[in-house]
Amino acid sequence: MKDCIVNIIGLSQKIHHFDFILKEEFWLVHQNQLFSKGDFKAKVTLDKHETFIEALFTIKGSAELICDRSLESFDFRIDSDEKIIFKYGEEEGELSEEIVVITRDRVNLDIGQYLFEFITLAIPMKKLHPRFSEQEEEEDESEGKLVYTSTSLKEEKDSEEPMDPRWEQLKKVTIKK
Repeated sequence: MKDCIVNIIGLSQKIHHFDFILKEEFWLVHQNQLFSKGDFKAKVTLDKHETFIEALFTIKGSAELICDRSLESFDFRIDSDEKIIFKYGEEEGELSEEIVVITRDRVNLDIGQYLFEFITLAIPMKKLHPRFSEQEEEEDESEGKLVYTSTSLKEEKDSEEPMDPRWEQLKKVTIKK
């Protein structure tokens, strides 16, 4: 997408700010499998130095996801701050997730590819509608609490059938070390 390409040859050695609005046409170009709709605003700050370019990405917006449980669509908010350092070198390559080597004769940077990656990495593997997320949080909080009370155990014992005598004998066996 031409809108997300930044010409770095003409940039002076100082801080430069770029704003991007990512709508439907952005997602059509990148052919995303996780979601098809999303509205995002991205602010990219490029701090150009003699030997590297530091890029700071601030991405805010929401993506329309489909709930894995109910198949309902819902908006998932994303607020992300990321950083990449483009280091000048002999051969282009990726040293790590945050350091990319580029050659000095490189004319431009495709910022759109990095925006796409940051947004898709912010999408959770398990996509749940917010109402299900609240239920799971409540279930997690109740974890470790007593499920049965003494009255429920007594009722359960009363309703049980008599135990097989072989099991009765096994309960009496103790293990000695």
